Amino acid sequence: MVGRTPEKGQPWRRSTHAHPYTPRMRKRHLLIEILQTVALTVIAYYLLMTFVTQPFRVEQTSMQNSFQPGEYVMVDKITPRITGFHRGDVVIFRPPESWPSSSDGTPYIKRVIGLPGETIVLGPEGLTVNGTRIDEPYVYRESGSDLEELTSWTLGSDEILVFGDHRSNSSDSRAFGPIPSSSVIGRAFVRYFPIDQMSMIVPPAYPSAP
Repeated sequence: MVGRTPEKGQPWRRSTHAHPYTPRMRKRHLLIEILQTVALTVIAYYLLMTFVTQPFRVEQTSMQNSFQPGEYVMVDKITPRITGFHRGDVVIFRPPESWPSSSDGTPYIKRVIGLPGETIVLGPEGLTVNGTRIDEPYVYRESGSDLEELTSWTLGSDEILVFGDHRSNSSDSRAFGPIPSSSVIGRAFVRYFPIDQMSMIVPPAYPSAP
C-alpha cells in the first residue's frame, strides 16, 4: 500500500502495513491448494495403476486351493518386463480374442507352466518339460478327475503356457493354447485380502526343472 502524500518539508515514506489477507482470500487460497492436491493424487493414482501395480479380485475357482474366489491380489507390472517370467509365477492376463469368454474383458489368473522355447508334455503320468518330469504340489485334484489326455506344446520365443491349479475347473492353455507374453498384465506378488490370508506370493521351487 502506498503511503499518504507527505506534508511539505517531510520525506516521502512507504507504508509498512502489509496488504490485508482477508478471510475470502484465505478461503480461495485453501481451495486452490485442495484442488492441486486432488489433481496430483488423481494423476499419481493413474500412473501407478497404469504402469506400476494394480489390484485384482479372484473371480472363479480355477486357482483353488491356492486362491479362493473373493480374494484380492496385488499385481506387479514392471518387474516381469525386466526379468521375464518364471515357472510357477501367478499371472494376470487377457485371454485370446478368439476365446469366447474374452468379449467381456475380464482378465484371467493362472500359473505359468511353460516358458519360451520349451516343449511341454501333459498326460496321465503328469507334466514334463523338455523331457524332464516336473512335480506340481499346488495342483488341486478331485477324486482322480484330473487325469489328463496326452497333449504337447512347443512354445515360441515370446510364448508362455498357463494352467489353473484346479485343473478340472479351469479354462487355460489346454483349451486356447500358449499365450503371448505381451498379453500378460502383470505378476501377482501379494495376497492382501482377506487380512487373515495376507501373504507374499512366491513361486514354488522346481528341483528337477531343466
